[in-house]
Amino acid sequence: MQYSEKVMDHFMNPRNVGEIEDASGVGTVGNPKCGDIMKIYLKIDGDVVVDAKFKTFGCGAAVATSSMATELIIGKTIQEALKITNKSVMEALDGLPPVKVHCSCLAEQALQSALWDYAQKNNITIEGLKPPKEDVDHHHHHEE
Repeated sequence: MQYSEKVMDHFMNPRNVGEIEDASGVGTVGNPKCGDIMKIYLKIDGDVVVDAKFKTFGCGAAVATSSMATELIIGKTIQEALKITNKSVMEALDGLPPVKVHCSCLAEQALQSALWDYAQKNNITIEGLKPPKEDVDHHHHHEE
């Protein structure tokens, strides 16, 4: 399986690992079939994603795609953040082996899920944001 240098780099030296204490939005997605779990934390100030961190349990490609996804979203407005798709993550990583494409889809879902969480917490509607798919096995734990 051939990984691009960028994928290897993000796997070996992932950016933005960790969690944000008072995150504006948190998105967790899991794929029970392959056992990858991604959690993305966003800090949103005004309309801009000022920080993003992630915790991922999964294969190298899952780590690399979450790392790249957080890189792509920092500094973007919410509307720009919505345009980050698994395609943009893959392009930024110079492509992924076909069997690992689902990892980039998870990264996209985790970002959207974190934005959704932010919208819910603040009772706002983000135009163009779809509710997270509930078919990924995850339970919401809200620590108030």
